[in-house]
Amino acid sequence: MNGVTGRMGYRQHLVRSVLAINEQGGVALSGGGRVLLRPVLVGRSPEKLAKLSADHGIADWTTDLDAALADDGNLIYFDAQVTQARVKAVLTAIEAGKHVYVEKPTAETFEDARALAEAAAARGVKNGVVQDKLFLPGLLKLKRLIDGGFFGRILSVRGEFGYWVFEGDWQAAQRPSWNYRAEDGGGIVLDMFPHWAYVLENLFGRVRSVYAQAVTHIPERVDEQGETYRATADDAAYGVFELEGGIIAQINSSWSVRVNRDELVEFQVDGTHGSAVAGLRNCRVQHRATTPKPVWNPDLPVTARFRDDWQEVPDNEEFDNGFKIQWERFVRHVVEDAPFPYDFSSGARGVRLAELGLRSSAEGRRLVVEP
Repeated sequence: MNGVTGRMGYRQHLVRSVLAINEQGGVALSGGGRVLLRPVLVGRSPEKLAKLSADHGIADWTTDLDAALADDGNLIYFDAQVTQARVKAVLTAIEAGKHVYVEKPTAETFEDARALAEAAAARGVKNGVVQDKLFLPGLLKLKRLIDGGFFGRILSVRGEFGYWVFEGDWQAAQRPSWNYRAEDGGGIVLDMFPHWAYVLENLFGRVRSVYAQAVTHIPERVDEQGETYRATADDAAYGVFELEGGIIAQINSSWSVRVNRDELVEFQVDGTHGSAVAGLRNCRVQHRATTPKPVWNPDLPVTARFRDDWQEVPDNEEFDNGFKIQWERFVRHVVEDAPFPYDFSSGARGVRLAELGLRSSAEGRRLVVEP
């Protein structure tokens, strides 16, 4: 496990996934058996690795990635490093014959992302990309509605994601400073468009064209050492995506917006028979039979409470941590060849969408996404 000293690698992948899986007795297999995981922590800082090891009772850690990959007992390589360090390490793991599971984006460029997919296929190793948002309770409920035919013909998708990330001067920033430096692999397009690619693809259809406007709203920020730096990466992006079947998706992504919605990300889906608004956990619906008929009149105050006309979708099941669910699926994919569609090729499509989004913004035009 390389990169678990970082926030996401530590919280979601080590603690809430791998260690949580072991606490529940391992990954359940189809034949009734279970697989326990033996994490080996890899990173650059021996002090941080030693502390994590002591805090969680993990026996193995090393700053020598090559040595860890040379160990035949280590079957899976996981990478949650900063994006710039990922390609070289993943290629090394592939060459060592390890099955590989990585955070997204898989690379900074589509060329490199495609090269990873080709290398994994040529070496014959199992490979997967974290696509955690598919397993959020809100999106699982939305998928249930789609599969049940609730929407009729889906017309459009509107997504709003983001929150205010403090500049770092009078309040500490909630995200590392490298996120706002293009030279360090930062930018909200590279961070979020790969997410939108797999969400749109798995729920509604593959993206066929993109028009995007990427901007840097906050030109200067303050880093972890209190030094002011120039923000060279985009901190907001406004995208329009045409999907298979003529569905139009519009998604706004911003670290420079204050939240006036129920959750940090929400998707509204409108169809001929009904609409839904799904967030991280909740999902509300309005069927065509219960749709009100508002009348536009700027001379009179609005008395209707439009939110009251929506109905909550029940849970109907218990929802586990999305990162943990995908870890279990990848382990089953490795151990018993269970299906796992979230491979390096799907990750490459996400990087391609980010690359085209940045190019669309630079050129000021709509770009077609090749099949």
